[in-house]
Amino acid sequence: MDHREMMPEEIADNPFKLIGADWMLITAGRSEAFNTMTASWGGLGVLWERKVCFIFVRPTRHTYGFLERAGMFTLSFFDERYRAALRFCGTRSGRDTDKVQGTGLIPASDGEAVWFLEARLVLACRKLYVQDLGPERFLDPRIEDLYPQKDYHRMYVGEIVRCLVRR
Repeated sequence: MDHREMMPEEIADNPFKLIGADWMLITAGRSEAFNTMTASWGGLGVLWERKVCFIFVRPTRHTYGFLERAGMFTLSFFDERYRAALRFCGTRSGRDTDKVQGTGLIPASDGEAVWFLEARLVLACRKLYVQDLGPERFLDPRIEDLYPQKDYHRMYVGEIVRCLVRR
């Protein structure tokens, strides 16, 4: 499937639907060794005079180690017909499952980052900042209920350096 490059400002999708309802694959690593996971928490915006994304990954996720080692990561967004593949990547660990084989998705790479050819939108991001979330900073105590195992997310801020859309 063919993609063309565009500016992030040209993204017409509603980010609340794009991330929260449609979901995305967060992928880190290089073509020889990478992992991907489904996510529905995150955001898009402007920070430090740059177009950025915010993603959140628990340290228990296999993708976490890849994100820690990588300077780049991608966010891949798909049409609804790929919902089963997204569900698969969100319920299986890359520690013991080949997600590419399990979903049939075709990885692509530019040498620094990996994404999927079936994606309708891809954001390639350079890591700018990381911060661990912790209960001492929760202003609403109900947030703690989302962490019964105390496995608080790490937030990654990435500068969107490449935006690809399927033709």
